[in-house]
Amino acid sequence: MEFDHKTFLQNVGQGPGIYQMFDLEGSLLYVGKAKNLQKRLSSYFRTSGMPIKTAAMMQKVNDIQVTVTHTENEALILESNLIKQNKPRYNILLRDSKSYPFIHIDDSHEFPRLAFYRGDRSQPGRYFGPYPGVTAIRDTLALLQKVLPVRQCDDVFYSNRSRPCLQHQIKRCSAPCVGLISQDAYAKDIELAGMFLQGKDDSLNELLQKNMEAASKHLKFEEAAGWRDRINALRRVQSHQSITTGHSDIDLITIASLHGQVCVEVTFIRGGRHSGSNGHFPKVPLEFTEPEILSAFLMQYYHRRQAPREIIVGTVPDDKSQLETWMSEQSERKVSILSAVRGHRRDWLSMAQLNVTERIKRRLAEKESVHNRLQALTDVFQLDETIRRIECFDISHTQGEQTVASCVVFTDKGVTKSDYRRYNITGITPGDDYAAMRQAILRRYKRVLKEEGKLPDVLLIDGGKGQLSSAAEIMNELQIKEVLLVGVAKGEGRKPGLETLFVLGQSVGIKLAANSPSMHLVQQIRDEAHRFAITGHRARRGKAQTQSILQEIPGIGAKRRQALLKYFGGLQGIQQAGIKDLNKVNGINSDLAEKIYHYMRK
Repeated sequence: MEFDHKTFLQNVGQGPGIYQMFDLEGSLLYVGKAKNLQKRLSSYFRTSGMPIKTAAMMQKVNDIQVTVTHTENEALILESNLIKQNKPRYNILLRDSKSYPFIHIDDSHEFPRLAFYRGDRSQPGRYFGPYPGVTAIRDTLALLQKVLPVRQCDDVFYSNRSRPCLQHQIKRCSAPCVGLISQDAYAKDIELAGMFLQGKDDSLNELLQKNMEAASKHLKFEEAAGWRDRINALRRVQSHQSITTGHSDIDLITIASLHGQVCVEVTFIRGGRHSGSNGHFPKVPLEFTEPEILSAFLMQYYHRRQAPREIIVGTVPDDKSQLETWMSEQSERKVSILSAVRGHRRDWLSMAQLNVTERIKRRLAEKESVHNRLQALTDVFQLDETIRRIECFDISHTQGEQTVASCVVFTDKGVTKSDYRRYNITGITPGDDYAAMRQAILRRYKRVLKEEGKLPDVLLIDGGKGQLSSAAEIMNELQIKEVLLVGVAKGEGRKPGLETLFVLGQSVGIKLAANSPSMHLVQQIRDEAHRFAITGHRARRGKAQTQSILQEIPGIGAKRRQALLKYFGGLQGIQQAGIKDLNKVNGINSDLAEKIYHYMRK
């Protein structure tokens, strides 16, 4: 039955709230909020001036459900929760939902370490960040090591030291693991590290100078020299910081749109330092303006993240005051969204706006490159429609043992890692690559057919006519006829660029120019399948070797194997351990320790 919008609008109030639009099957199409529900919903049913994409959505709407709220802020929170939970097709959606990493200091340890941390921050201790990624944290920790020799090793490594490690020898760690620094002195270094991570460089510099002068006054010249070296290291670090102004924690958020693509970039200022940036490419299915997009982005981005006190934006979002109120409640402190800024903040914003513009240009160039290469390969195979999905298989083993098959996927969006699969091959004659290929393809496409998944346009097989025939045998058995099967045979001397493509049903192979876009695409996919297969094989082989060696030792069951591996951090640690070290493991007595020691050295 057609949706009766006139009757519906007559019964909608004029207060704030949210609305949900559903299609004929009951699927949620869109969630929106409004200061005046009746006025906002009426705009969807006007006779002219409707954006094309919005009109297309409204043709699918079969039902609208309304929830009235007391305030606009409540509507914003409810809208945010529903979008996050249901991911409606026509809402602006932020694909990246993972949390950003922090630097963590666990104060409960007598000698705390500086550690990378990603999670809900439920563990005790202090957190510094967030940082845009692992690289930013690695750079920060490397800089900090030059100034303060605080340990960064994990607790297993720390608890099993009998002598200082290399980090101590190059003056990057004070070696608390072997008692070369007192707990009080180490605690002072931890406090100094906290000051550094908070951006309090001036205060840190003053404190280091006071310590140097105090040591010199008491004729402790060696200690004074140590403080002097730290001061010099801090100054060198400061000189390498391209932007270091003030002590603020700020997020800079800029937006750019070009040729239907939208990019929102978040630039991190932590402790007055530029700590890197991340680009996001939200899905924008309707005719949204940049202020509307930014408003939706902020709502989703800070849904489960604590906002800094200042957020500087290049475009003023819709509902700015409501967003400030909502983020302040979320973070339990006042959060301000600023756009008219001066001084170094304006410089930061100008740089961020330049970066987001360059990022979206690069993204478009990459997408254009993918399209061009797919079209080039389409022309090579003389297909009527442009190739949109390619899957490639490869086999990896060591003398027939621990065989692993890989399947990688390349689409018109580029490498699609979420669709990658690995298969542990069993029940075949060791070294029979044809049987391994048949098993992998059977398992892959039997499941695809069962779950009504996506079939590729082209199936690449890393191998010649023999491997291609094995793949064709299984595809015929599964009655899959619409997929083009292509074998990639290595050239003379296995040199890249000399490969031959064998298309199933064609007697003559295809030689591509080494510098052609189509050859580059085939090589990229084939190399990725090879890499993915080898990685899986090595992991399987390493696990098997670890388990097999320990399983061969009489008296070592599953619990003792687990205790040994956990205590020494892996098989290599067990192989290097002495009898007394082995005896320290829970459940390992002196006789068993001696047995393990001699068995590992056969």
